Amino acid sequence: MTVILQKENRVLREKTEEIRDFGSAKLKLLIKKMSDAMFGEPDGIGIAAPQIGISKKIFLIAEDVLYPERLLDDKKKTKKYLVFINLVLKNKSSKKLKDMEGCLSVRGTYGDVARPEKITVEYFDELGNKKIRGTSGLFSRVIQHEMDHLDGILFTDKAKNIKHIL
Repeated sequence: MTVILQKENRVLREKTEEIRDFGSAKLKLLIKKMSDAMFGEPDGIGIAAPQIGISKKIFLIAEDVLYPERLLDDKKKTKKYLVFINLVLKNKSSKKLKDMEGCLSVRGTYGDVARPEKITVEYFDELGNKKIRGTSGLFSRVIQHEMDHLDGILFTDKAKNIKHIL
């Protein structure tokens, strides 16, 4: 079982390195470890490589984030995910929305984070295909949260009204 690192671990504060070995067995194994760790948590909807100790520019997002009604019903949840490698933020809206966030690496802590409502990102999939995608809502928020992990930033660095819940 892959362990999800917690906030005290220094790997979570490092800048990540780009991935170059698209389609490799090593990359496939990394993605498998990340998906197992994310879906091994009842509230896992996104995970970045640093959270499992790998300082690389990759994160996964549960496909269910695109269909929020699935997140509310365990019977409808899938174990499908989207892969984002070497992501670059291309555009963001000036309008920001504030919402509560938590993190698999900061267990039991929640806080309000203001993030751009809409973003456009450019990234690669696991085979090295370049993608451009515009996002909004929860999907946009989760991408931005995971992007922060790739820069050594935890949501608690930006959060207001932090609450600790056991």
